[in-house]
Amino acid sequence: MRVVIQRVKSASVTINGQITSSIQQGILVLAGIEESDTQEDIEWLSGKISRLRIFDDTNGMMNLPVQDVNGDVLIISQFTLHASTKKGNRPSYIRAAKPEIAKPLYEKFILQMEKEVGKKVHCGIFGAMMDVSLINDGPVTIVIDTKRRE
Repeated sequence: MRVVIQRVKSASVTINGQITSSIQQGILVLAGIEESDTQEDIEWLSGKISRLRIFDDTNGMMNLPVQDVNGDVLIISQFTLHASTKKGNRPSYIRAAKPEIAKPLYEKFILQMEKEVGKKVHCGIFGAMMDVSLINDGPVTIVIDTKRRE
């Protein structure tokens, strides 16, 4: 799995002109799933994201995870995170998992994140054309790939 995590002041997802999900302070997670991803990837990644100390403590140091600031989480599926631009100018998405594999893993990822942060996780709709709005806080943006464990 590959994710882009953004610390946000607010974020929302709109589908067909309707806001379907929104959060205030917290993290927006754009998640790409590939064919080889497993439950182990989900558990490792969920734990890593929930423990990321990217929110300020009382001294202004990034030292707190999302749950310590009562922050929300918004997860959006984004297969384009697995784009390969090695050949030519048209990205290839062959590493991205097919929907029949990716959707169940995406749903498991949401449930695991809810366990890790101890509250409901907001999300987009898998496979939908979505407009994502956010106010990036900092800005703080982090990329994590479970295959590289970084």
